[in-house]
Amino acid sequence: MYSVLIVEDDPMITELNRRYAERDGRFTVVQSFGQPRRALDWLRHNAADLIILDFYMPQMNGLEFLRAIRAAGVESDVIMITAANDAATVEALTRLGVVDYLVKPFAYERFCRALDAFCRRRTAMRAGSLDQNALDNLLHTAPPSAATLPKGMQPQTQERVLACMRTNPGHAFTCEEIAAASGLSVVTVRRYMGHLAQEGQVSGDMNYGTGGRPCLVYRLLT
Repeated sequence: MYSVLIVEDDPMITELNRRYAERDGRFTVVQSFGQPRRALDWLRHNAADLIILDFYMPQMNGLEFLRAIRAAGVESDVIMITAANDAATVEALTRLGVVDYLVKPFAYERFCRALDAFCRRRTAMRAGSLDQNALDNLLHTAPPSAATLPKGMQPQTQERVLACMRTNPGHAFTCEEIAAASGLSVVTVRRYMGHLAQEGQVSGDMNYGTGGRPCLVYRLLT
């Protein structure tokens, strides 16, 4: 599970970001701060995989905060959530390791895409080496086209299911395992796995070695 730090001076937005992040079962919010200097002090003694950061804050803005944590050796990935969207600011932030940039107001689906892209990047980095296909998938952050999915299915939800399977590509997953890892319901996962099997992205087989009732397991096809 990935640890998340929220740095945001608006308590309502902090709570919204917390709910959005923890709705995804791969993330847990370990701390939040409304004052960036307190967040900086905390990061000097604690680690976070991901920082969700606002730009306009008292004491120092998001750019100043990023410069301070990089100078302190903090290597956490950062997702900016802010109303600051001028080109010069965006360029400066991306040079300091911002992996995604959400402009207020944003949709929950866009937040999910940012989390999925973070997970893909972390999974790929653990692989040790990347071929061209893996690099293309890693650097391509746009979601699958909604036109390829049946009515009522969402590309970001499909990507969340696939991201869980990518954490252990050779493993045979049950729908219950994927549901627990992704924060989705078992019924939802079953629907997406059925579609992915039809599309040839996963294979489905019956596992008779459970010692009890046989269950359907899925493997990611590469």
